[in-house]
Amino acid sequence: MNPDPNCDDLSVDPGAIRLAAMDLLARREHSRRELRQKLHKRFPDCHLIEEQLDRLAGENLQSDSRYAESYLRQRGNRGYGPVRVRQEMRQKGIAETDIQEAMVALDIDWLHQAEQAWQRKFGATPAADIREKVRRDRFMRYRGFDGEHYRHLLGE
Repeated sequence: MNPDPNCDDLSVDPGAIRLAAMDLLARREHSRRELRQKLHKRFPDCHLIEEQLDRLAGENLQSDSRYAESYLRQRGNRGYGPVRVRQEMRQKGIAETDIQEAMVALDIDWLHQAEQAWQRKFGATPAADIREKVRRDRFMRYRGFDGEHYRHLLGE
């Protein structure tokens, strides 16, 4: 009897699971959680999937720390701030230590990133009134920047 009710006891070729995982990893980095979810859609055997994920991680073909760096670089370049990117990575199942290591390793200039996001959205035109300042502040917070990254742009 299988202890996990969500797993089927159907026979699945472990090689097929590994091949599917490697195909996914060849396209882009995936977190372990993402890879697990995608493989569960195609293969019913949870235990074999976990074995293959362990094996891929052991061979350094799948790495959450490498994924965290890739994700941070991508989202940072798209104008998102550290607060939002950190939260998104948590939702993707990345450990806090991997997130912190990626933040330190990449050493992104968040002040510069905030200024670029500001310029793309608002240009050089100053806010006309308090309502516009509040709107701009809300946008920057939504993007994941702390006030310290963009307060000077509000004219405060």
